[in-house]
Amino acid sequence: MIHEEIPPALAGERLDRIVALVTDASRSDAAALVAAGGVEVDGVRTYSGKQRLQLGQRIAVDESKLPTVALPQADPSINVTVVYDDEHVIVVDKPAGLVVHPGAGNPSGTLVNGLLARYPEIAAIGESHRPGIVHRLDVGTSGLMVVARSARAYHSLVYAIAQRDVGRVYRTMVWGHPVNPNGVIDAPIGRDHKDPMRMAVVVDGKSARTRYQVLAVYNSPAEASSLECRLESGRTHQIRVHLAAIGHPVVGDGTYGGIRHAISSPRPFLHAAELAFIHPTTSEQLEFTSPLPDDLVAVEAQLTT
Repeated sequence: MIHEEIPPALAGERLDRIVALVTDASRSDAAALVAAGGVEVDGVRTYSGKQRLQLGQRIAVDESKLPTVALPQADPSINVTVVYDDEHVIVVDKPAGLVVHPGAGNPSGTLVNGLLARYPEIAAIGESHRPGIVHRLDVGTSGLMVVARSARAYHSLVYAIAQRDVGRVYRTMVWGHPVNPNGVIDAPIGRDHKDPMRMAVVVDGKSARTRYQVLAVYNSPAEASSLECRLESGRTHQIRVHLAAIGHPVVGDGTYGGIRHAISSPRPFLHAAELAFIHPTTSEQLEFTSPLPDDLVAVEAQLTT
């Protein structure tokens, strides 16, 4: 069951659109869920998705009433780079452009489809529409992810991520030169009050912390900086939103102001370079690194100090 209070960004929106956003479902599936009695508004069950909700109203959404969708199928044509596996966990190096799991607009061709071809047992782990998945990377982000291969590992990793016990370090390139070479951005993130399809720093958002360190600064063909970012929470688009909020959007990030002509990048310059966690059964500290991929190396090569 999902419980949400309507934020300013969604005030005045139709119920079915809000349900689609919070469940990551299509608009038609969200409307069907409402019609099936799967939503309560301020404690009252409702069957119409047309009503518009106001700021502060509360909804409870029963995801189990979403229309039954086909479970993700194994697809051996999806290439998955596995850097580590055992009977409990799988660590993959995801390429940019690959969606992590099926969802609205991406019913197949995802990382999960490729994993199922190699590890069919994960079909029974975690949520059926995204088996084994305990955290995600945006489609345009490359790098390291851990996937659960056993139920024990799934519950352990979900808890570890919630407790901020999983180390995640990202490499990025931003526009401009941060004033401080090291810093912590501590600002709540929620849906943008002007555009609910985007995230933003908002007073009514969820707490979020990003620690950064400047690795190098460049002056030509434009001012830019190479950063290392450590997540101390895991909100949607967190690094991209936080860096844009301090005036240094990620190079190549069209959603948050990172597209400029001086530096060309095929995607947001963001790569999950390091991953560390305690193994769910052996208690061993596991640490993995992933080098910057060729497309981002080429972007960096355009720059000089």
